[in-house]
Amino acid sequence: MTKDSPNRKSAPSLIWVFTTYFTEGLPYIFIRSISTFFFRASGVSVEATGLTSLYGIAWIVKFLWAPYLDSFGTKRRWLLISQGILACFFILIALLSQFPWAIPPIAILFFVASFIASTHDTAIDGYYLEALTPDGQAQFVGYRVMAYRIAMMFGSGVIVTLGSRAGWLWAFGLSAAVLTLLYLFHFTFLPSCENEKEKIKKLIFHIFTYRFVVFLLIVATLFSLSLSWLKNKTLPFQLGFSDLVGTLLLFSLILLILLRARLLDHIKKRPDSIFAKSFLSFIDREKISAIILFIISVRVGEFMLSSMVGPFFIDVGLKEHYGWITGAVGLPCSIIGAMSGGWLIARKGLKKMIWPFLLAQNLTNLVYMFFASHLLAHGNKVPDGIQTVSQQDIILACGVTAFDSWAGGLGTAVLMTFLMGLCKENYKAAHYAIGTGLMSVAGVYAGSFSGFLVEWFGYAFLFGISFCFSLPGMALIYFLPWLEVKNS
Repeated sequence: MTKDSPNRKSAPSLIWVFTTYFTEGLPYIFIRSISTFFFRASGVSVEATGLTSLYGIAWIVKFLWAPYLDSFGTKRRWLLISQGILACFFILIALLSQFPWAIPPIAILFFVASFIASTHDTAIDGYYLEALTPDGQAQFVGYRVMAYRIAMMFGSGVIVTLGSRAGWLWAFGLSAAVLTLLYLFHFTFLPSCENEKEKIKKLIFHIFTYRFVVFLLIVATLFSLSLSWLKNKTLPFQLGFSDLVGTLLLFSLILLILLRARLLDHIKKRPDSIFAKSFLSFIDREKISAIILFIISVRVGEFMLSSMVGPFFIDVGLKEHYGWITGAVGLPCSIIGAMSGGWLIARKGLKKMIWPFLLAQNLTNLVYMFFASHLLAHGNKVPDGIQTVSQQDIILACGVTAFDSWAGGLGTAVLMTFLMGLCKENYKAAHYAIGTGLMSVAGVYAGSFSGFLVEWFGYAFLFGISFCFSLPGMALIYFLPWLEVKNS
């Protein structure tokens, strides 16, 4: 059993916690949000833009390979491997973004990159839990949320503004340069904290199984469908948009069912297997059904909102203002929310803070509903948009973004703390991946329909109904039996 370069000079915790969570947030916002803005700004329909929520499938199913990160190699090595691959993807997307014909290939690159990024997230979260003691983890909760939110604001502010004004080649190129520099920093200065259990090369046998072949066939089918959808705005056999959504969801569910059957077979035949230990230890807790229902439902409303914020700003004539509002207004408010959220959780406990923090986060949906209603009442037409907006509208947009960013920082802090409380020794990467994957399930599918709700009923209706979808998750807080034990 060996460690990775034990004599290497290492960065202090204050530095690497910030840089790793910044690099976790950047690919996420790049794939889940900037891609939406990019496609809509490139002329893709609002219905098709809403389908970019399906990129979140990778964050749903990442728990299927997370146990391997606990059992092969180290979290640091997985972090570096996935981070280097993502930097290469960013460079390729930047080069292709200058060609009008490249929209379909870019969509596929985003889809493939989403699986690398979700693995990258799992490695960083697992590394954080391994490198720090429980006290250290609690100390840096607000700090890591701040770093993550800064990355998201950097993407929504700087990258989107640069893409809108200077071109997407420069915007995506800057993203690639930042990620590459951070990769080099982590390669050189990221501390070693684990012993390697098994060599990564032993995974080759596990990768080339029929499960991988089935997965490639499904991805190839999605590739052909997406090429036709993005090029012709319809399928070659003339399915409508709602049929396309159903088809994509069907393929994703088939993937989950196929892998689930294999996982159950592992558990039955090999109770000592990686998957059996990881999953059985995760569900071996009091009232696990209530916990799982809470995890699945808690972010539904947030996903419905976030998937349409970028297109909303474009369609109401605020495209040129979206970037600077997000950066200059959203960033400081997000930092304040994250740091104050972490401090209050450490001081008061998760049990007391979880409900008010989530309520604040979900009230953002109603704020956006009133904002959309105001703009529509004053002549901002959807979906054609307008070319100019009043000073009052810009000020209101700043206020809405400020509240959204502040409340989002609070919500992210409380949910990260909640998921850390689920992790047991020896299965930290797997358990955190299971939690975050379940947290994305309902939200991703709800987000994929948001574009259709906008097309049928308008933005104000979507934002209002998304708040209603957030209520079940908040109600389930009272059925979580172990909060006072883990976090009081």
